[in-house]
Amino acid sequence: MWKLVVGFIVFAAAALYMISQGGDIDMGGEKHGIESHGPAHDASAPASAAAAPASDASAAK
Repeated sequence: MWKLVVGFIVFAAAALYMISQGGDIDMGGEKHGIESHGPAHDASAPASAAAAPASDASAAK
């Protein structure tokens, strides 16, 4: 029985060590919504903004 307790403590310590060395880890679960997209979503904004003047130019003709 004591071997199980010691094994659990060693496993838990190893898991916590690996998690702490992992960097920015989000343990919040699944994300739904616009705030879950992060920087990748912001990168698509200039592309859509650049496309808008092109459509305005064709409408001005």
